[in-house]
Amino acid sequence: MNLQTTYTVDEAQKKLESYCAYQERCHKEVKAKLKTMKMIPEAIDKIMVHLIEQNYLNEERFAKAFVRGKFRIKKWGKNRLVRELKFRDISKFAIETALNEIENEDYFETLDELIQKRIEQVKEKNIYKKKRKVADYLLYRGWESHLVYEKLNEYL
Repeated sequence: MNLQTTYTVDEAQKKLESYCAYQERCHKEVKAKLKTMKMIPEAIDKIMVHLIEQNYLNEERFAKAFVRGKFRIKKWGKNRLVRELKFRDISKFAIETALNEIENEDYFETLDELIQKRIEQVKEKNIYKKKRKVADYLLYRGWESHLVYEKLNEYL
């Protein structure tokens, strides 16, 4: 446990440089980290500007990495991705740019795989209840309802 509770601007800046270099961060995360380090607002602003100018912090790059990762690994749909990025105060422009990282073909293939996999997992005899359970699962993960129901009607 680090006993040092106060940091100079330079120390905090160095610490945040490695924090941002380790993985992409959004502005909100970095500000929160600086606040937990008990930095004053002027120091926070100075460090934020430095991180942005030195390209440690880049909202658009963060959004793209976030979208690629959550789509590929967690198989989130666009609604969930947008919601999560908005929660992180990412600009509308950066969100749209990031969503363009997902190829339409990959998007529909992933939805198709998820639906097939979930249909096999749901052990419900009643077809309507089964559809509901599969749909709920996909809607929770942020897939657009019209796509979900369209695909479900193909399979069930």
